[in-house]
Amino acid sequence: MAYFITDSCINCGTCESECPVSCISAGDSVYVIDADACIECGACANVCPVDAPQPQ
Repeated sequence: MAYFITDSCINCGTCESECPVSCISAGDSVYVIDADACIECGACANVCPVDAPQPQ
């Protein structure tokens, strides 16, 4: 299942640069993941300081 970013996101941007398929982008209040492009690798979750990326 694709990952999504929870409201605990602090907008640090760390996850965006780690995504190998560039499916993470800045949203209005938190970063967002394009579920159709997500390859479920977990790279974003591995670097997030607040565990905001979670599998759906």
